[in-house]
Amino acid sequence: MEKEICTISISAGSPADAYVFYENETIKRISDQEHLEAENSEWLEAKKISKMNKDRIIRNCPEECKERIMLILDYP
Repeated sequence: MEKEICTISISAGSPADAYVFYENETIKRISDQEHLEAENSEWLEAKKISKMNKDRIIRNCPEECKERIMLILDYP
């Protein structure tokens, strides 16, 4: 398993929505659906993440990871 760079939550409330970024530039989206009492996750490519969610990710990204995450997301 690749080393994790960081996990970034973009949810303002429930259900939780977070993105996990890895050193090999893979991205995992985790959503917590309380009503189902289960955690769903999926592997994504950067191009499948909406501009609005990319904006939220960058806004909530730790400063020390921001440059790397912007590169992975191909963020302008």
